[in-house]
Amino acid sequence: MSKQKVWLITGASKGMGLEITKAVLSNGGEVIATSRNTETLLEKIVDYKDHLLPVKLDITKEKDVENAISKGIEKFGRIDVVVNNAGYNLLGNIEELSDTEFRETMNVNIFAMANIIRKVLPHLRRQKSGHIINTSSMMGYGGYAGNGSYNASKFAVIGLSEALAQEVAPFGIKVTILAPGTFRTSFMNENSLNVAKNKIDAYNLDKQVELFTGFDGKQLGDPEKLAEVLLKITEMSNPPLHLPLGSDSYNAISELRKNEEKEMERWKALSLSTDFK
Repeated sequence: MSKQKVWLITGASKGMGLEITKAVLSNGGEVIATSRNTETLLEKIVDYKDHLLPVKLDITKEKDVENAISKGIEKFGRIDVVVNNAGYNLLGNIEELSDTEFRETMNVNIFAMANIIRKVLPHLRRQKSGHIINTSSMMGYGGYAGNGSYNASKFAVIGLSEALAQEVAPFGIKVTILAPGTFRTSFMNENSLNVAKNKIDAYNLDKQVELFTGFDGKQLGDPEKLAEVLLKITEMSNPPLHLPLGSDSYNAISELRKNEEKEMERWKALSLSTDFK
């Protein structure tokens, strides 16, 4: 790394968040690592204690987010990279999802992310530098049956991030949207999966869950390689705004875009027919 950076990483105790934390520390950086379970984090990272600040945090609580950021700046003096990694997935068809369940997905995946961005931006603006990395998904570019609430939240991450990138560019702050495909973490494990409580037989949600969890342990993506990519992009003067990660994500998004273009052309006459003459 060209200079020591201070990273704020959410969801740092497992999966991609843990691998990113370990990679940053081993490359000389410092990490404000937030998690609901900091004990687990400290069990997994035994070195670099002087460069690691574990903060127990529920990212949906705005005041707690503000306090976590303040603690990090008090210890390290600044924040250079923000990785909004923590997320929540819920399997369920739209008719099956309760209002509470749908709102919980949005609360964790988009509203909590917005909280973190709002609270950290004053510090980044004062520095006139920083890099905000928001985790969407390949499911933020295309909808998949049984994943409607997750799709909605991850589509929202993309829209928020595209607007954010334009807003903060004058202050020297960069934004990158990660769109991981399937990475070999516990994300698809049946023990960590959330499923709609109100199952409707007609949709056969159990079959959808079985298909989803069937990928567990077979995912194409290597979380350690993802972490290496993040180290690289934070050293770039002009990093990507959109960054699919994994061949499955790249190929799926590319195919979706091709199909969208074909659909646009097919219905072009209808689209253009609504203007005033």
